[in-house]
Amino acid sequence: MLSNAGLQLQILLGSPIVLACVFSWLCAQFIKTVIKLFSGNVHSIKELFELLFWRTGSMPSSHSAITACLCTTIGYRCGVDSDVFVLAYVFFLVTIRDAVGVRRANGMQARRLNEIGAVLKEKGLYDDFKKLKEVNGHSPMEAFVGSLLGFFIGIAFCVL
Repeated sequence: MLSNAGLQLQILLGSPIVLACVFSWLCAQFIKTVIKLFSGNVHSIKELFELLFWRTGSMPSSHSAITACLCTTIGYRCGVDSDVFVLAYVFFLVTIRDAVGVRRANGMQARRLNEIGAVLKEKGLYDDFKKLKEVNGHSPMEAFVGSLLGFFIGIAFCVL
């Protein structure tokens, strides 16, 4: 017999919206991994699993896919005039803006600072230099393709 919390968790995990979102994220990560494999950019099993389940950046954007899928499934099930759709749509826009704008700019700045730091360290001018984490944002095309993927997966989960 399931407790109330266990029953609620079972209902949540069985939700078509949750399933569609998880599937869109997994599809985006899988496509990203296949692209990296074929381009010869995977050098270890550890890197392969990181790509499959965790790594950000590259084509297609899994952030865009999951938020577009969320927006699509809520729009289909609740209507585009519902408050929850508006919330999902704003969440989608903020996510895309962050992925294409803020995270991308941060990653480019970190890369440049790491280059400068390495040169300064090499010349002995900055011995305590520690590399910054280079966060991978997305190009507009990566975000667009991820959004399309999420949209079509959301539609598929709603009509099938």
